[in-house]
Amino acid sequence: MIDLRVAAGRLTSGLLRTVTSGGPLVTHTLIAACCLIFVLGPLSGLRPPQGTADAVLAAQAGYFERWGVIPNELWNGSGRVLLTPLTALFVHGSWLHLLGNMLFLYVFGAMTEERMGRAEFALFYVVCGYLALAAYAAVHATSDQTLVGASGAISAVLGAFLYLFPRARVTSLFPFLFFLPLRFPAWIVLIFWFVLQWLAVRNSGDGGPGVAYLAHVVGFALGFLYAWGRYRRADRVKAPAAATEGENQP
Repeated sequence: MIDLRVAAGRLTSGLLRTVTSGGPLVTHTLIAACCLIFVLGPLSGLRPPQGTADAVLAAQAGYFERWGVIPNELWNGSGRVLLTPLTALFVHGSWLHLLGNMLFLYVFGAMTEERMGRAEFALFYVVCGYLALAAYAAVHATSDQTLVGASGAISAVLGAFLYLFPRARVTSLFPFLFFLPLRFPAWIVLIFWFVLQWLAVRNSGDGGPGVAYLAHVVGFALGFLYAWGRYRRADRVKAPAAATEGENQP
Protein backbone atom coordinates (compact mmCIF):
# COMPACT_ATOMS: atom_id res chain seq x y z
CA MET A 1 0.00 0.00 0.00
CA ILE A 2 1.01 3.58 -0.47
CA ASP A 3 0.64 6.42 1.98
CA LEU A 4 -2.66 8.24 1.42
CA ARG A 5 -1.28 11.60 2.49
CA VAL A 6 -0.64 13.76 -0.55
CA ALA A 7 1.54 16.87 -0.55
CA ALA A 8 -0.20 20.08 -1.57
CA GLY A 9 2.35 20.53 -4.32
CA ARG A 10 4.22 17.96 -6.39
CA LEU A 11 7.66 18.00 -7.94
CA THR A 12 7.47 18.18 -11.71
CA SER A 13 10.45 18.98 -13.96
CA GLY A 14 12.43 19.65 -10.80
CA LEU A 15 10.13 22.48 -9.69
CA LEU A 16 7.56 22.48 -6.91
CA ARG A 17 4.20 23.65 -8.22
CA THR A 18 0.65 23.50 -6.99
CA VAL A 19 -1.90 21.09 -8.37
CA THR A 20 -3.77 22.50 -11.34
CA SER A 21 -7.22 23.89 -10.68
CA GLY A 22 -9.76 21.11 -10.39
CA GLY A 23 -7.15 18.45 -9.62
CA PRO A 24 -6.60 15.30 -11.70
CA LEU A 25 -9.88 15.60 -13.59
CA VAL A 26 -9.26 12.74 -16.03
CA THR A 27 -8.20 10.33 -13.29
CA HIS A 28 -11.27 11.14 -11.21
CA THR A 29 -13.54 10.90 -14.26
CA LEU A 30 -12.16 7.47 -15.20
CA ILE A 31 -12.67 6.21 -11.65
CA ALA A 32 -16.22 7.59 -11.54
CA ALA A 33 -17.08 6.08 -14.93
CA CYS A 34 -15.78 2.61 -14.00
CA CYS A 35 -17.61 2.68 -10.66
CA LEU A 36 -20.88 3.86 -12.22
CA ILE A 37 -20.77 1.26 -14.98
CA PHE A 38 -20.11 -1.51 -12.48
CA VAL A 39 -22.89 -0.38 -10.12
CA LEU A 40 -25.38 -0.30 -12.99
CA GLY A 41 -24.19 -3.65 -14.36
CA PRO A 42 -25.38 -7.15 -13.45
CA LEU A 43 -22.48 -8.12 -11.15
CA SER A 44 -22.69 -5.40 -8.51
CA GLY A 45 -25.49 -7.14 -6.62
CA LEU A 46 -27.23 -3.80 -6.15
CA ARG A 47 -29.93 -4.45 -8.72
CA PRO A 48 -32.73 -6.84 -7.77
CA PRO A 49 -32.27 -10.19 -9.56
CA GLN A 50 -34.68 -10.81 -12.42
CA GLY A 51 -35.79 -14.35 -13.16
CA THR A 52 -34.18 -17.60 -12.10
CA ALA A 53 -30.55 -18.12 -11.12
CA ASP A 54 -29.86 -19.50 -14.59
CA ALA A 55 -31.38 -16.39 -16.15
CA VAL A 56 -29.18 -14.15 -13.97
CA LEU A 57 -26.05 -16.09 -14.94
CA ALA A 58 -27.03 -15.89 -18.61
CA ALA A 59 -27.50 -12.13 -18.30
CA GLN A 60 -24.06 -11.77 -16.73
CA ALA A 61 -22.44 -13.88 -19.44
CA GLY A 62 -24.20 -11.88 -22.15
CA TYR A 63 -23.01 -8.63 -20.54
CA PHE A 64 -19.38 -9.74 -20.69
CA GLU A 65 -19.72 -11.06 -24.23
CA ARG A 66 -21.16 -7.76 -25.39
CA TRP A 67 -18.65 -5.41 -23.77
CA GLY A 68 -15.57 -7.58 -23.14
CA VAL A 69 -12.83 -8.86 -25.42
CA ILE A 70 -13.21 -12.40 -26.78
CA PRO A 71 -9.84 -13.16 -28.44
CA ASN A 72 -11.09 -15.66 -31.03
CA GLU A 73 -13.68 -13.16 -32.23
CA LEU A 74 -11.62 -9.98 -32.16
CA TRP A 75 -9.70 -10.43 -35.39
CA ASN A 76 -12.53 -11.95 -37.42
CA GLY A 77 -15.43 -9.85 -36.19
CA SER A 78 -17.28 -6.72 -37.13
CA GLY A 79 -16.34 -3.13 -36.45
CA ARG A 80 -18.23 -3.31 -33.17
CA VAL A 81 -16.05 -6.20 -32.01
CA LEU A 82 -12.94 -4.15 -32.74
CA LEU A 83 -14.19 -1.61 -30.21
CA THR A 84 -14.35 -4.15 -27.39
CA PRO A 85 -10.74 -3.55 -26.19
CA LEU A 86 -11.95 -0.01 -25.51
CA THR A 87 -15.26 -0.87 -23.84
CA ALA A 88 -13.62 -3.65 -21.80
CA LEU A 89 -11.49 -1.01 -20.04
CA PHE A 90 -14.61 0.15 -18.19
CA VAL A 91 -16.03 -3.27 -17.27
CA HIS A 92 -15.03 -5.25 -14.17
CA GLY A 93 -15.90 -8.71 -12.97
CA SER A 94 -16.29 -8.17 -9.23
CA TRP A 95 -16.12 -5.60 -6.47
CA LEU A 96 -12.59 -6.74 -5.62
CA HIS A 97 -11.52 -6.42 -9.26
CA LEU A 98 -13.01 -2.93 -9.48
CA LEU A 99 -11.72 -1.57 -6.18
CA GLY A 100 -8.21 -2.96 -6.68
CA ASN A 101 -7.91 -1.34 -10.09
CA MET A 102 -9.43 1.98 -9.01
CA LEU A 103 -7.16 2.16 -5.99
CA PHE A 104 -4.11 1.81 -8.21
CA LEU A 105 -5.46 4.37 -10.66
CA TYR A 106 -6.09 6.80 -7.81
CA VAL A 107 -2.60 6.23 -6.43
CA PHE A 108 -0.54 6.64 -9.56
CA GLY A 109 -2.87 8.40 -11.98
CA ALA A 110 -2.97 11.84 -10.37
CA MET A 111 0.74 12.61 -10.55
CA THR A 112 1.09 11.03 -14.00
CA GLU A 113 -1.84 13.09 -15.29
CA GLU A 114 -0.37 16.24 -13.79
CA ARG A 115 2.95 15.59 -15.52
CA MET A 116 1.43 14.75 -18.92
CA GLY A 117 -1.53 17.10 -18.93
CA ARG A 118 -5.17 16.07 -19.11
CA ALA A 119 -5.59 15.57 -22.86
CA GLU A 120 -2.33 13.64 -23.29
CA PHE A 121 -3.00 11.50 -20.23
CA ALA A 122 -6.50 10.58 -21.42
CA LEU A 123 -5.20 9.56 -24.86
CA PHE A 124 -2.26 7.71 -23.31
CA TYR A 125 -4.58 5.76 -20.98
CA VAL A 126 -7.02 4.71 -23.69
CA VAL A 127 -4.44 3.82 -26.36
CA CYS A 128 -2.15 1.85 -24.03
CA GLY A 129 -5.12 0.05 -22.50
CA TYR A 130 -6.46 -0.87 -25.93
CA LEU A 131 -3.08 -2.13 -27.12
CA ALA A 132 -2.49 -4.17 -23.94
CA LEU A 133 -5.81 -6.00 -24.32
CA ALA A 134 -5.31 -6.41 -28.08
CA ALA A 135 -1.85 -7.89 -27.48
CA TYR A 136 -3.27 -10.40 -25.02
CA ALA A 137 -5.97 -11.32 -27.55
CA ALA A 138 -3.37 -11.74 -30.29
CA VAL A 139 -1.28 -14.14 -28.20
CA HIS A 140 -4.39 -16.11 -27.19
CA ALA A 141 -6.16 -15.84 -30.52
CA THR A 142 -8.00 -19.15 -30.12
CA SER A 143 -9.31 -18.45 -26.63
CA ASP A 144 -13.02 -17.88 -26.02
CA GLN A 145 -12.47 -16.54 -22.48
CA THR A 146 -13.83 -13.01 -22.12
CA LEU A 147 -11.32 -10.38 -20.99
CA VAL A 148 -12.46 -7.28 -19.07
CA GLY A 149 -10.91 -4.70 -16.79
CA ALA A 150 -8.74 -1.59 -16.75
CA SER A 151 -5.59 -3.43 -15.60
CA GLY A 152 -3.76 -3.03 -18.91
CA ALA A 153 -4.31 0.73 -18.96
CA ILE A 154 -3.47 1.12 -15.27
CA SER A 155 -0.32 -0.95 -15.75
CA ALA A 156 0.69 1.58 -18.42
CA VAL A 157 0.20 4.34 -15.85
CA LEU A 158 2.49 2.42 -13.47
CA GLY A 159 5.14 2.11 -16.18
CA ALA A 160 5.01 5.82 -16.93
CA PHE A 161 5.09 6.63 -13.22
CA LEU A 162 8.22 4.52 -12.81
CA TYR A 163 10.05 6.59 -15.41
CA LEU A 164 8.67 9.97 -14.37
CA PHE A 165 8.80 9.63 -10.57
CA PRO A 166 11.37 6.91 -9.75
CA ARG A 167 12.19 8.37 -6.35
CA ALA A 168 8.67 8.94 -5.10
CA ARG A 169 8.44 7.32 -1.67
CA VAL A 170 5.69 4.76 -1.29
CA THR A 171 4.63 2.75 1.74
CA SER A 172 4.05 -0.88 0.77
CA LEU A 173 2.48 -3.78 2.61
CA PHE A 174 3.96 -7.19 1.76
CA PRO A 175 1.95 -10.27 2.82
CA PHE A 176 5.08 -12.40 3.30
CA LEU A 177 6.34 -9.78 5.80
CA PHE A 178 3.11 -9.99 7.79
CA PHE A 179 1.82 -6.79 6.15
CA LEU A 180 4.47 -4.72 7.88
CA PRO A 181 4.37 -1.21 6.31
CA LEU A 182 7.72 -0.33 4.76
CA ARG A 183 8.65 2.75 2.76
CA PHE A 184 10.56 2.30 -0.49
CA PRO A 185 11.32 4.41 -3.55
CA ALA A 186 8.74 3.88 -6.30
CA TRP A 187 11.28 2.23 -8.59
CA ILE A 188 11.77 -0.64 -6.12
CA VAL A 189 8.04 -1.22 -5.59
CA LEU A 190 7.09 -0.97 -9.26
CA ILE A 191 9.96 -3.10 -10.56
CA PHE A 192 9.08 -5.71 -7.92
CA TRP A 193 5.46 -5.60 -9.09
CA PHE A 194 6.52 -5.96 -12.74
CA VAL A 195 8.73 -8.95 -11.96
CA LEU A 196 5.80 -10.64 -10.20
CA GLN A 197 3.64 -10.14 -13.30
CA TRP A 198 6.38 -11.47 -15.59
CA LEU A 199 6.93 -14.53 -13.41
CA ALA A 200 3.18 -15.16 -13.38
CA VAL A 201 3.15 -15.09 -17.19
CA ARG A 202 6.09 -17.49 -17.38
CA ASN A 203 4.79 -19.90 -14.76
CA SER A 204 1.16 -20.06 -15.80
CA GLY A 205 1.49 -19.55 -19.52
CA ASP A 206 -1.20 -16.90 -18.98
CA GLY A 207 -3.77 -19.21 -20.47
CA GLY A 208 -7.33 -19.94 -19.44
CA PRO A 209 -9.51 -17.92 -17.10
CA GLY A 210 -8.07 -15.75 -14.35
CA VAL A 211 -5.83 -12.69 -14.24
CA ALA A 212 -4.51 -11.54 -17.63
CA TYR A 213 -0.92 -11.04 -16.47
CA LEU A 214 0.30 -10.67 -20.03
CA ALA A 215 -1.90 -7.57 -20.44
CA HIS A 216 -0.26 -6.17 -17.30
CA VAL A 217 3.22 -6.78 -18.67
CA VAL A 218 2.43 -5.30 -22.08
CA GLY A 219 0.68 -2.28 -20.57
CA PHE A 220 3.54 -1.58 -18.17
CA ALA A 221 6.12 -1.83 -20.96
CA LEU A 222 4.09 0.46 -23.22
CA GLY A 223 3.72 3.04 -20.47
CA PHE A 224 7.40 3.04 -19.57
CA LEU A 225 8.53 3.21 -23.20
CA TYR A 226 6.12 6.05 -23.96
CA ALA A 227 7.34 8.09 -20.99
CA TRP A 228 10.96 7.35 -21.89
CA GLY A 229 10.48 8.44 -25.49
CA ARG A 230 8.35 11.46 -24.64
CA TYR A 231 10.22 12.84 -21.64
CA ARG A 232 13.78 11.54 -21.85
CA ARG A 233 15.06 14.97 -22.89
CA ALA A 234 13.12 16.71 -20.16
CA ASP A 235 14.02 16.83 -16.50
CA ARG A 236 12.34 14.10 -14.52
CA VAL A 237 11.32 14.40 -10.89
CA LYS A 238 14.52 13.46 -9.12
CA ALA A 239 13.72 14.48 -5.57
CA PRO A 240 11.48 12.33 -3.36
CA ALA A 241 7.82 13.02 -4.10
CA ALA A 242 4.73 12.08 -2.13
CA ALA A 243 2.46 9.37 -3.45
CA THR A 244 -0.91 8.03 -2.45
CA GLU A 245 -2.16 4.64 -1.37
CA GLY A 246 -2.58 1.34 -3.21
CA GLU A 247 -2.05 -2.40 -3.23
CA ASN A 248 0.76 -4.49 -4.61
CA GLN A 249 -0.93 -5.24 -7.91
CA PRO A 250 -3.93 -4.00 -9.84
